[in-house]
Amino acid sequence: MSISIKPNTTGLIFAMQEEQEGLQAHIQDKQIHQIAKRSFIQGELWGHPIVMVLAGIGKVAAASTTNLLIHHFQVNQLILSGVAGAAEPALKVGDVVIAKELLQHDMDASPLFPRFEIPLTGKSRFLANKDLHQALQIATQQFIQNLSGHFFSAQIEQFQLQNVTSHTGLIASGDQFIHDAQVLHQLKQALPDLLAVEMEGAAIAQVCDEHELAFAILRTISDSANDTAHIDFQSFVKNVAAPYTLGILKNFFENRSR
Repeated sequence: MSISIKPNTTGLIFAMQEEQEGLQAHIQDKQIHQIAKRSFIQGELWGHPIVMVLAGIGKVAAASTTNLLIHHFQVNQLILSGVAGAAEPALKVGDVVIAKELLQHDMDASPLFPRFEIPLTGKSRFLANKDLHQALQIATQQFIQNLSGHFFSAQIEQFQLQNVTSHTGLIASGDQFIHDAQVLHQLKQALPDLLAVEMEGAAIAQVCDEHELAFAILRTISDSANDTAHIDFQSFVKNVAAPYTLGILKNFFENRSR
């Protein structure tokens, strides 16, 4: 397989098709590469070389896809965008969390290693790239300030997006969709600074750490990670997640051109 590698390429990973809806229409000079049962879409977004891929849900799918992006496309930075459940009561549906740190909440090799620590690494938390997460913060603020330009007033009312805010902090990943308030409460007790829970980010962080690759994780709060999570989640992903991703990434890439 012949793949033309472009310098300064950004890898864009998504767990679900709905999270990347609409982005493909904006990709210029598109090429599609089929590798390991995945479609890697190579091209340019708003003047910047990218490779976009649907990884699938869960830590193994995310880690495998990250390795493919690194070794086949030699991306120099990687961004995961998608949805997450709120772990902090102050967060509401529509808020955005940009990771400063990521941790695997279902990693527990105790008593051999401390809970959450990745065996043989000495680490439980992986730091996102500072420049990338700050750039995403700026892009997110721009998006929030122009929310009415992306949604009808009826949508803003339906999903209560009137006072959307952005946050940075700890995101935890695990191979389970958390929809139990008691499970969430126990996690929050163990990790008081936890902001959001999802299923891929920390796996990507671990692989990127091993390869010394810059990465950032952007998550929109889609549910409260409690007993109503399945109800909130389905509606939110279908109607709101894609415009968030499209708008924030557009700002991110356009800001880099200035």
